[in-house]
Amino acid sequence: MLFTLIMNRITFYILNQLLIIVFIVMASSCSSEYDDDFSERTKIALRAVGNKLLLSNQDSTSLILPVLELEANKYQITFNNTLSFEPSNLVSIIQESIKASRLSEYYRVEVLQCSDREVAYSYQMSAEEESTIVPCGGRYLPEACYIIELKFINKAETTSVKDAIIKTIILLILISIAFLLKNKVTKSKKVNLKNGASEKLGSFYFYPEQNKLVKEAQEIALSKKECELLALFVANPNQIIKRDELTKRVWEDNGVFVGRSLDTYISKLRKKLKSDTSIKLTNVHGVGYKLEVD
Repeated sequence: MLFTLIMNRITFYILNQLLIIVFIVMASSCSSEYDDDFSERTKIALRAVGNKLLLSNQDSTSLILPVLELEANKYQITFNNTLSFEPSNLVSIIQESIKASRLSEYYRVEVLQCSDREVAYSYQMSAEEESTIVPCGGRYLPEACYIIELKFINKAETTSVKDAIIKTIILLILISIAFLLKNKVTKSKKVNLKNGASEKLGSFYFYPEQNKLVKEAQEIALSKKECELLALFVANPNQIIKRDELTKRVWEDNGVFVGRSLDTYISKLRKKLKSDTSIKLTNVHGVGYKLEVD
């Protein structure tokens, strides 16, 4: 019983904390406006990149086609004409535009050939210096049609972490709800027992208010102490109940308690339940007893 009370309090506390976390996550989900702003600022920054690349080719007339958002945090720049550029110049231009727009400085860039979508050049800027990969420049990419794709790394990772947190929260909420429902059913059973209803116990029907067990129309009388003990076990099936708790609950108002009385009454209950092998009153040495029900 003490264990159940403690678990109820813990569950109540966990639910409160989860509700707070859910509120925070939901509030953060309202940042979609920020995400929209992030997308727009990224497109503006990449158009600036395209413009600077064309100007480095002495080209002020070619068009930069609309910047596309291919997927979450991945964008594409294309041009209506061919161009040529030195890779290190591309790295500098993108870095300056990203910094000026206050965007994440951790990203991956791929330059694809329009004809076969083979990667002509690529590099990565990471939070960890050892993970940053920028191949040596100096060799101009020949004039051709190119597609430039940029994918932000840390923002995508953050989204994955957020998704994992949300899934964990949902799982914990479901577990907590399941525990509360189980506890509610257990309490309902206890109320029914107090109101004179019977409780199914293996092949028996237990009537605590009438101090009896019934099996196939055969009534088995129980003493007051046997009935009180059995009621405790039925309310906590397959759980260990400590000796101290059993003696306190059954004998606390009856004055003198003889140390072997509990064992004697347990023995009597075992004899009355022995016809059903799916029910066992097990002695957990040095701790207490447990009603095992298949």
